[in-house]
Amino acid sequence: MSEITKYTVDGMTCGGCVNNVAGELQRLAGVSDVDVDLASGVVTITSDGPVTADAVAAAVRDAGYEVVS
Repeated sequence: MSEITKYTVDGMTCGGCVNNVAGELQRLAGVSDVDVDLASGVVTITSDGPVTADAVAAAVRDAGYEVVS
């Protein structure tokens, strides 16, 4: 069964930002889909199992942004 988690990411301003964040998150083990809403900063992650908040935060930092919630 898929798990869905949502995070708010600060600092995204364009489609390139969205692509960078989504690309880093899609590399995480178990992640099957990433949806990024640029206007709200909400990132929705669908995964085959648990993905830790620390792993998500690290991937978002690698893309150059910060998880705020």
